[in-house]
Amino acid sequence: MNTGCTQMMHKISLADELAEIRAEIARLKEREAALEAAVHASEGTVPNGRNNRVRVITRRETEFDPALLPHEVRENPRYWREQLSVHVECLPVDGRMVRAGWPMKRLFADTLQH
Repeated sequence: MNTGCTQMMHKISLADELAEIRAEIARLKEREAALEAAVHASEGTVPNGRNNRVRVITRRETEFDPALLPHEVRENPRYWREQLSVHVECLPVDGRMVRAGWPMKRLFADTLQH
């Protein structure tokens, strides 16, 4: 019997689990954006929670904008370099739906009561 963590058993395939996790992250990011929008709309009137409070911070940053360079510099191949990137893409098999119940759909109560 193997009691160590060297061999993990997956109840679902790696592809399905990865796709489900990405869907859940997307759902959470969408909820995060909605909550942040509500904070901005409250104009500083969000009451503290039991364990947390929110604070809106504004920062000024300097950013390089290559579009401001002369066209001759932007289009000169001497200033460009090629970079290889590798991504893992999740695609449905034969147009099948994802596993029942995923991504998890949660209903959120109005958390920003005044």
